[in-house]
Amino acid sequence: MKIIRIPAGIYAANCYVIYSEATRDGIVVDPGGDVDEILTSVRENQLKIKYIVLTHGHADHIGGIINLKKALPASVMIHEEDREMLIDGSKNLSTMMAMGTIEIEPDLLLKDGDIIEFGDEKAEIIHTPGHTKGGICIKIGDNIITGDTLFAGSIGRTDLPGGDYETIIKSIKDKLLIYLDDVQVFPGHGAPSTIGRERVSNPFLR
Repeated sequence: MKIIRIPAGIYAANCYVIYSEATRDGIVVDPGGDVDEILTSVRENQLKIKYIVLTHGHADHIGGIINLKKALPASVMIHEEDREMLIDGSKNLSTMMAMGTIEIEPDLLLKDGDIIEFGDEKAEIIHTPGHTKGGICIKIGDNIITGDTLFAGSIGRTDLPGGDYETIIKSIKDKLLIYLDDVQVFPGHGAPSTIGRERVSNPFLR
């Protein structure tokens, strides 16, 4: 499996192009913008993108979704609790951000424990509310895409609608820190980390 990180859009949210090196089937996670760069990565690696998976419904993570959906025969997926954000620009905050209003109906709704298959890879959906009600992480082997739930040295903000500090801490401790120290963490902003590094050094988790 290969993971390509693209800091996308004017807010530099991490978009991930993830694919099976054996079959070239893949997914795109959180296309926040820079659709041309995402498509270049897809085409250069000769990928067949099956799904566009959103870790949550905030505008900085969905800014490129409409144009990417037009360019790729892929289904858009988001947790069922964040559907209302995706279809309403005022709720996903795009009406007050620089990319303009983003509103789109998802093709498929996710829930905790769902498995997304692409090629010979399987991605497990982990519902981690706290940043938004429908925030998810995506576990693929020994790698977890953590969206805006867990960052290197920090956690997602909880002061926006649907956010709750106690909930996000519980999500991280109960659903992410259960994994081994060497599991890789790929957050929605900033550099990668590991579960072990966050367990011992993240000031929010002590």
